[in-house]
Amino acid sequence: MFAPLNPRFLSAAALVAAVAIAAGCGQAPPSESSMVSRFAADVDQELPWPQYPRPQLVRSRWLNLNGQWDYALIDRGAAKPEAFDGQILVPFAIESTLSGVGRAPTAEQALWYRRSFEVPTEWSGERVLLHFGAVDFHASVYVNGQLAGEHKGGYTPFSFDVTDLLAEAGQQELAVSVWDPTDTWTQARGKQVREPSGIWYTSVTGIWQTVWLEPVPSAGSIEGLDVESDREAGAAALTVRTRGDCADCTVRLTAYLGDTTVAEAAGDAATALKLEPSDLQLWTPDTPVLYDLDIVLSQGDQTLDRASSYFAIRDIALGKDERGFTRLLLNGEPLFMFGPLDQGWWPDGLYTAPTDEALQYDIEVTKMLGFNMARKHVKVEPARWYYHCDRLGLLVWQDMPNGNLRRGSPNSLLVGSTDAEDAQRPADSAEQFEAELAELVDTFKFFPSIVMWVPFNEGWGQYDVERIDSFIRERDPTRLVNATSGWTDRGIGDVFDAHMYPGPGMERVPPERATLLGEFGGLGWPVDGHLWWTDKRNWGYRTYFSREDLNAKYQEVVGNLVGPRALGLAAAIYTQTSDVEGEVNGLMTYDRDLVKFDEESVNALHDRIYAAAGVARSLLPTSEHAPQQWEFRLDAPPDGWTGGEDSAGWQDGTAPFQSGDNANFPTGTVWSGGQIWLRKSFDLEEVPENLWIEAYHAIDQGEVYLNGQLVLDFAGTRSGGRHYHHMDLSAHAAALRPGRNVLAATGDFVGDLRGLDFGLYAVE
Repeated sequence: MFAPLNPRFLSAAALVAAVAIAAGCGQAPPSESSMVSRFAADVDQELPWPQYPRPQLVRSRWLNLNGQWDYALIDRGAAKPEAFDGQILVPFAIESTLSGVGRAPTAEQALWYRRSFEVPTEWSGERVLLHFGAVDFHASVYVNGQLAGEHKGGYTPFSFDVTDLLAEAGQQELAVSVWDPTDTWTQARGKQVREPSGIWYTSVTGIWQTVWLEPVPSAGSIEGLDVESDREAGAAALTVRTRGDCADCTVRLTAYLGDTTVAEAAGDAATALKLEPSDLQLWTPDTPVLYDLDIVLSQGDQTLDRASSYFAIRDIALGKDERGFTRLLLNGEPLFMFGPLDQGWWPDGLYTAPTDEALQYDIEVTKMLGFNMARKHVKVEPARWYYHCDRLGLLVWQDMPNGNLRRGSPNSLLVGSTDAEDAQRPADSAEQFEAELAELVDTFKFFPSIVMWVPFNEGWGQYDVERIDSFIRERDPTRLVNATSGWTDRGIGDVFDAHMYPGPGMERVPPERATLLGEFGGLGWPVDGHLWWTDKRNWGYRTYFSREDLNAKYQEVVGNLVGPRALGLAAAIYTQTSDVEGEVNGLMTYDRDLVKFDEESVNALHDRIYAAAGVARSLLPTSEHAPQQWEFRLDAPPDGWTGGEDSAGWQDGTAPFQSGDNANFPTGTVWSGGQIWLRKSFDLEEVPENLWIEAYHAIDQGEVYLNGQLVLDFAGTRSGGRHYHHMDLSAHAAALRPGRNVLAATGDFVGDLRGLDFGLYAVE
């Protein structure tokens, strides 16, 4: 089921298959890379993605329109072309290898699609709905030359009733015009850019999820299902939304666990019906119990429509543990959430996984490695991904894929958007953002695996945080909101989410909020034969060049979560599920051909992190919340300074020692650059068996000493920002002694933002 743990290079057959796709359409694959995934050879050229695309509401009759379509790139605003350029394989974006095209439209071009279809004769007398899983960005849909409708937004499904546009019989023409401004406007686009580099990836334009037709009864039909579980009551309230004339329609719901009927309810359509399963089993990552559901819509004695679905019973909330820390509570119990940053990119399909098996594979590997959640990062997946998370047991934090250039960027399309100040978003940009955000929440709140919404990441396009937080809660009061993930917290939302590389670390926050580590790690290994780029920089936040070195560093960095766990850390997100283009910090290579980590040792480490329940005892506090006095000097001290022997030439100062322009940190002692020497004495009654350090070290290089013994070397490992990294110093606990002790440090930095502060604690 899983990729082997020893290197297995991409098969020649898979590569030949992908190149053949492009050659068959008269186009070369994209020039950036010819890499394809281990699933590329499984793509059906006649009918890719044959699975029913909407698992939350399933009907037995439908027509899949995926496959070969005609395509053309023409000037934006021009009429539908008479001649087309070639064929494209839907549902893969035009820039992708699997599309068979590999071309990137400009912002001045429109991408046109065309195909024909026939409506099955047995659908006669019914309404015909045309569904799109997702089209990036602005889609205009035409049936037999008439406009069926338009949709703006690259990540959410939409549909049109095309019944009145259909010819009575025979071939019907479907055409779609798509315009995608990518990084020339402020629409949601995640990490798409026209010139990929670093953390910014290849653009995605056009149809990238399944297109399909579905018949529904003319009199009235089931449009959707809203689910709200009540774990304490052991029940779920289900509301069936309808379309058509259903003023006097009724609904009958039957829930099953396996083949056993466990609950039934009936009542008026569009009202909440309560189901109380006789065999109550709560959904968790370890026990992802789903109840199957049969929905029957009737009008009088006549059955109008029927569909199947599912639901789960679980809840998510904030609450205190026995030590008073605010935790994430799943079903009323504290659960440390730990998983990867999951960006959902593929070397051959870009936004679109080659197959449904490929889509599942990332979730399966995540579970195999002992994670219980994933943060879906600035991307939205097809509904089937969330369904697989539901049934396999993977919690999800769902990002809104904001689309603006980086905060503080000189070519940002918004005004403001810095650490200290939110953006001033133009009215049309805000309207589009909120329309897409509403569609995201309304569409995907069905899935029980999703437990948190994340509207903003690292300040990208961030604006009106308090209002946006309320906007989400009004649409979905059942989940948590992580209003600002990383660096730009405004005191809003259920959590404070810090990002730090490699980390780990945390923020000490007000007691009503939970403290999270929303990104950390990023340990890279560029594996020869598995690289997207061979002529550009492949990078990780820290880069290693062997499996052994990578795994050893992972054990160290992730093992350091034990300290923050004892201080109240509620969740942590490791970067990332797979390599993505030039980023090589994945748990897997980009082609999914190699899992980089040893399953057994990683699971053993993760089990230790989940079980960590130590109590932190402060030995030497930092200045994060209360000023601490240190000795310092800016000229080199004589030998013996690390043990506190000399006294001449030292000044008193308040930590942190930093540049004077760090608005995110309490004022300390201004340090204008160059090398600095620090030390502080503290007393201990007893020596702990283990020892942890909190280190704020925005420096180029530095060292830390304990009673004259070197315990840390910070060469090339800046913490940056305002965050404290936490590291296990238990191997050096023997350097401590009862009575007087001395912590000494030196650092050197010549840039604009610098800082030093330290604290010690024990975990008991």
